[in-house]
Amino acid sequence: MKPMENLAVETIFSNYPIEYQKPLLQIRELIFNIAEQVSPNETVLESLKWNQPSYTIKSASPLRIDCFEEDKIAIFFHCQTTLVETFREMFPNVLEFSKNRAIVLDPKEELPIGEISVCIQMALTYHRK
Repeated sequence: MKPMENLAVETIFSNYPIEYQKPLLQIRELIFNIAEQVSPNETVLESLKWNQPSYTIKSASPLRIDCFEEDKIAIFFHCQTTLVETFREMFPNVLEFSKNRAIVLDPKEELPIGEISVCIQMALTYHRK
């Protein structure tokens, strides 16, 4: 697992309930791994936006991860992109969505790694043409 270099982000993760930490850390690791594949010469910027862990690279649409509502977690995308609309068309029976801004996941269930990996890759390459 990639070590956390941002103390504020590390503090947020350590304050999540334990049942949310594992899947959120899995998603974090996916983001770093996919970013390395699609942009091996770029560094992922890990920071806090709206008190949520946020990840971006140059030419990417930023992603955020956090708890969602009372018992879910989510991957948030920039709401002015077409990303969530596209994901909804691609994975209508696999993923749950919140409006045009998030993929919502149940932390008690196994993450749909294949599907969310595609979504993360699309966000990390969104501004490339």
